[in-house]
Amino acid sequence: MASTSTSPASSGQPVTLLRHPSGNPAGKPATPYLLNCWYAAALSTELPQEGMLARQLLDTGVLLYRKADGQPVALHDRCPHRFVPLSLGQRQGDEVVCKYHALRFDCSGACTHNPHGNQLIPAAAKVRHFPLLEKWGFVWIWMGDQPADPAKLPDFSPLDDGPATGIGHTYMPMKANYELIIDNVMDLSHVDHVHGEIISTRGQLTPQIPPVKEENGTVNVRWEWQQTPPILILANFLPDPAAAARHFVTVTWHAPATIQLTIGATQEAEAPLDLAHTQGQYDLHTCTPASAGETHYFFATRRNHLVDDAAYNQMKIQAMHGAFVNEDGPIIEAAQREMGTADFFALNPVLITSDVAPVRVRRLLARMMAQEGRYA
Repeated sequence: MASTSTSPASSGQPVTLLRHPSGNPAGKPATPYLLNCWYAAALSTELPQEGMLARQLLDTGVLLYRKADGQPVALHDRCPHRFVPLSLGQRQGDEVVCKYHALRFDCSGACTHNPHGNQLIPAAAKVRHFPLLEKWGFVWIWMGDQPADPAKLPDFSPLDDGPATGIGHTYMPMKANYELIIDNVMDLSHVDHVHGEIISTRGQLTPQIPPVKEENGTVNVRWEWQQTPPILILANFLPDPAAAARHFVTVTWHAPATIQLTIGATQEAEAPLDLAHTQGQYDLHTCTPASAGETHYFFATRRNHLVDDAAYNQMKIQAMHGAFVNEDGPIIEAAQREMGTADFFALNPVLITSDVAPVRVRRLLARMMAQEGRYA
């Protein structure tokens, strides 16, 4: 739970200042995020062997870097002395030196050197250290107040099934609340209206009321359909790119903000509609709030065709950017500006059949946050 301290108000009366578990003032009894869980902090490729990456995560400045042995490190990006971001300073081996007064901190956040006066190190000279896991091309961070639990990171090991040339990763910042991005992926009927020819389903998703399942803290939704010609991202890998094909897509949300999407197509009449029996891909969409109105959006895609073609990999990532940055993104960001709030239900939205899965996610996430004490 958040800890409290008092601070004088302008009226002269003491007020309670509640603090986020990271150490930052929260200003209210509950933070707007699920905390005791794993979020993507960065792509593995964003953390070079030298240098540092500063990133705001869950309203908190975080400093990320790698030790000499390659292990990633995450510290609260704030010196406890004068609160200057440590990212303004410099590396000294595996340690970080604050630019303002040269206090030095190790990977655990402990101050190891004070060059001033008697050089004594105050007991309170500590920076919060955040646990990390590096898996599947992502660096995952635990920012909660409970001990980090590796078992709470879902299994996305299919991303490792194949050569490096068969998988692509990318990062896209968004000026929108992260739940709007989750809504977008959980309701793929928007594809019929927002996206261009490359991922067109020929209008096959909109009429469907897809089955939705909620189990073991996840929400899953699945569509199946037939179209002619097949969806263009897969058509050229089928026997007849112009003929009808059966398609499927499954989307599964995992708390707090990760969605695994699998899509495939086949022209074999009796083939099971799963990734093992179709031409398809296994995708991961994961969102990490920077703040209530800004989100870090990370993406990975592993395909089961042309797996040795690195150039095709780059084309896939460029296509993802084209679809999301130019098509989804402007709509989601415009909705955020018009809403002017992160409280979706407070605006009394009209709900239609395609909203079943995203609404189930929002309500399950709200229950999880309430159980954690994050909502009043």
